[in-house]
Amino acid sequence: MTSVIVDVPAKTNLTLHVGAPRAEWGGRHELDTIYCGVGVCDTVMVSDKEPGAGFSLDLAGGHLGDLASTTSDMRRNHAVLALFAMAEASGRDPDVAIRLDKRIPVAAGLGGGSADAAGTMLGLNVLWNLDWPIERLRELAATLGADMPFCLSGGYAHGTGFGERIEPIEPDSEQARELMRAGYGGRVLIGAYHDALSTPAVYAEYDRIGVGRDADGRQDENHLQHAAITLHPRSGKAINAALEAGATQAFVSGSGPSVIAFVSDDRAAARVRDAWTTSRCVDRIIAAEAPAVPRVIQCR
Repeated sequence: MTSVIVDVPAKTNLTLHVGAPRAEWGGRHELDTIYCGVGVCDTVMVSDKEPGAGFSLDLAGGHLGDLASTTSDMRRNHAVLALFAMAEASGRDPDVAIRLDKRIPVAAGLGGGSADAAGTMLGLNVLWNLDWPIERLRELAATLGADMPFCLSGGYAHGTGFGERIEPIEPDSEQARELMRAGYGGRVLIGAYHDALSTPAVYAEYDRIGVGRDADGRQDENHLQHAAITLHPRSGKAINAALEAGATQAFVSGSGPSVIAFVSDDRAAARVRDAWTTSRCVDRIIAAEAPAVPRVIQCR
């Protein structure tokens, strides 16, 4: 095996309940969340290089944001960090070429960087014939970021700790069926933006203003949504427009600014598209399915 390709879906948080910051986690907040994989995928290809050649990183995609900046340090890229973590844990040299074909919007609350790291780990597990179980990969991924352990498997899952402790929700379980009945499955429209939101800035705003409430006084299921909308008001307009157009669920994805709208059929999807396009409350619209899981392709 000299190359392995992995398609890794984005993530969203169907619920995201935020607790207190914990000093032992470097100030990260305690979380209780229901993750969901969303089928807009980054494609990660890992390929062997000659011994001693070192690593390389190649980026492709139409919306790379700051990743394409000439001042960007590629050693801080999530995929490269995952490569070095896997190399150290396995005793291998990181003589690997990584190619990322980016489709997940950058800095959008959709876990694109975490997906790239997860795809790298899944690919290297095959490329290097490690055959590590998912539990071992999750332990290593947890040292790199909160969403990465989930992105290794996708689907539905319950996340705790700072998001890194993962309990999969099996597709045939009653909990998965409940999520589907509540409108958290099937067709998805993503309202994406050219601008980004800083996750630390959203958490700082959350610490300042707290959780938002709907017209009936119920707390937002995503505790960060109020803060994200305060910093990025168009996200709130997109949520309202989607719900008025017939979306079964609509909310800010993670720390934003992207908006997720679940729709029941083609007609509802068309109404949401029309509402978003007419009001210009999103910059682009991406169609997907959920829940979605990674797919590993052994090339040659």
